[in-house]
Amino acid sequence: MSAAHPPRSARVPIVAANWKMHLTRAPAVRLVEGLRERLEGVAGAQVILCPPATALESVGRALEGSSLWLGAQTMHWEAQGAYTGEVSAPMLVDLGCRAVILGHSERRMYFCETDEAVSRKVAAALAHGLLPIVCVGERAEEREAGATDAVIARQVEAVLRTTPVERYGEVAVAYEPVWAIGTGRSATGEEANRVAGMIRGIVGGRAGPRAAASVRILYGGSVKPENISEFLRQPEVDGALVGGASLEAEAFAAIVRAAVR
Repeated sequence: MSAAHPPRSARVPIVAANWKMHLTRAPAVRLVEGLRERLEGVAGAQVILCPPATALESVGRALEGSSLWLGAQTMHWEAQGAYTGEVSAPMLVDLGCRAVILGHSERRMYFCETDEAVSRKVAAALAHGLLPIVCVGERAEEREAGATDAVIARQVEAVLRTTPVERYGEVAVAYEPVWAIGTGRSATGEEANRVAGMIRGIVGGRAGPRAAASVRILYGGSVKPENISEFLRQPEVDGALVGGASLEAEAFAAIVRAAVR
């Protein structure tokens, strides 16, 4: 492989925990303490914890002195304004956040987030120094109709159109098939690898092989210690976005350890 197309080893794996609407401050801090104990000395992966907004400050304090990153689960695209109930990128940065999940399927389904809204949020995250973890994925009916590739391409292209080419490598993409989230079902490693490769191909088609090789692509959707190795051994998959399993210190620590082997 040429120097113009860096090998996978050049991409630091990401293991991100999406705690969703779980945990008040005290149990969130206890979970952080359990993770720090289990992950002490573990290096080689970028571990990101994304608690609910009410626990961001407490979790941020609990993470001080560690290599674990604080992340948020969503944000608005404006820096300030009359947007009741929303939080902005500067607010997240002020709390110590270094990353933010954007476009999660639950945000798209329950809160009507559009591709355009997600793309605007990505631009705002980059403008304020946050790593955007952009979620893409197809619903069960779209999969059954053979529309997986079209859905993923539409969602990815919406973000790339409004992101400067030179910043593609600063965006992480999480392939999360909607039918696998919270269902106990997951894609096979081969399916995840195929879609991740397609996403990388879309990036490469716009910006060339170097940009394609720099984008980190995660898999999410019922990820757990028992199946994580199946995804991490795929050449196009660079980590995981973990839901339910991230609420258990030992389970999430096992997933992180698998990512750095």
